Amino acid sequence: MPNNEKFHDRMLSLGLARVSEAAALASAKLIGHGDEKAADQVAVNAMREQLNLLDIAGVVVIGEGERDEAPMLFIGEEVGTGNGPGVDIALDPLEGTTLTAKDMPNALTVIAMGPRGSMLHAPDVYMEKLAIGPGFAPDTVTLAMSPGERVKALAKAKGCETSDITVCILERPRHADMIADVRATGAAIRLITDGDVAGVMHCADPDTGIDMYMGDGGAPEGVLAAAALKCMGGQIYGRLLFRNDNEKGRAAKAGITDLDRIYTRDEMVTDDVIFAATGVTSGSLLQAVQREPGWLTCETLLMRSKTGSVRRMQYRTPVSET
Repeated sequence: MPNNEKFHDRMLSLGLARVSEAAALASAKLIGHGDEKAADQVAVNAMREQLNLLDIAGVVVIGEGERDEAPMLFIGEEVGTGNGPGVDIALDPLEGTTLTAKDMPNALTVIAMGPRGSMLHAPDVYMEKLAIGPGFAPDTVTLAMSPGERVKALAKAKGCETSDITVCILERPRHADMIADVRATGAAIRLITDGDVAGVMHCADPDTGIDMYMGDGGAPEGVLAAAALKCMGGQIYGRLLFRNDNEKGRAAKAGITDLDRIYTRDEMVTDDVIFAATGVTSGSLLQAVQREPGWLTCETLLMRSKTGSVRRMQYRTPVSET
């Protein structure tokens, strides 16, 4: 049982970075090898091993799936030594398994941690998502607006033309009408094949050139993205989508009763969190794991919502050439 020890985000942040780095370094060995499952499994193994070294009484609330679907880092799994504070953990050991297998941009390892009870226990269903960066009034854009209306509203708030807006959307057949509606405004679209946590994070990083993210993707990734924006600033709205009674049952199991609720960032992540992401393949946010004889180097983004601090760290470690 966790004790009443306080969640010391500053003390735990470097440990969280180590967890993210370990998963990235493990999966990097399988970049471009075409085996998604193998890349994901080595990342899971490395992340779990490092998590269990931390002095926390952690519970995985966003993980690899339900207990009967995932042998490790399943939802509800307890991790850590059990000696520290009770914490919620949301993770994706390899956000972009296909990206890694095909050596495509923006594969990351991602993990967030907050006090117990601070994160939405999102079931493994789709979520309609809409995100923009920091500095805008609440409800500048909303899920009630059409895609085109969102572009026009954001352009008005930014004081620019709709043609100056760039929207990030996951390239899927289900988004065909959305893409057409956005392009009709004159806005540009950056289509991504996978990795919508990174896609949402793009909105809060001016260097990426992305102004807004919209589209349907995994609900667990929505909570991870909300944790990132809690640290970076920005808004995200999410509404769970259900295709059948089985998915509604998953929501009930997670304690969700209002199936039509629209969640804001601070409803998905209700308390201060720490967030770490490490690049596996190069992308708009982070550099890829670099190999050179005897060494591996990776880049990690480490953030704390309590202070708004953002660290970019390079980790270089010797490796045996066996």
